[in-house]
Amino acid sequence: MLALIHSERSFRRDTRGSVLVETSLALLLALPVIFSVFELCLFVYTQAILGDAARLGTRYAIVHGSDSSTCSGPSTGCSDPSGAQIVTAVQGYAAASFSPLGGIAVTPSWPDGSSAPSSRIVVTVRYNYSPFFNNTGFIFPMYATSEGRIVF
Repeated sequence: MLALIHSERSFRRDTRGSVLVETSLALLLALPVIFSVFELCLFVYTQAILGDAARLGTRYAIVHGSDSSTCSGPSTGCSDPSGAQIVTAVQGYAAASFSPLGGIAVTPSWPDGSSAPSSRIVVTVRYNYSPFFNNTGFIFPMYATSEGRIVF
């Protein structure tokens, strides 16, 4: 019986550090996977916010055509011929998101040259995405575009 207790103690003593080694190896593999999944989720979320912001800008331009009292576009009588109100609406929407999208560039354009009803509006949003865990200095440009027809 004494021999059994002695061999059990020596077995425990021999494997005492193996748990520490196995845990560190498992974490060495698991942590990069966890951080990569987190980064991918942030990237997809940012792309979704940019797409929604571009759609919001298109909707704003559709509702604020040349027949609106607060017209936004290149038609005569519009108080905002450059579309600055569209840019402000898109940037305000993007700033309210979880991601800090303060540096987005918004470009509204009217392919038909007018903001009159049945004219087209295209809103392009550009953002330089910097990864959350950015040790390399890489910046990825992201684009979202939305197009619609002005009805008001």
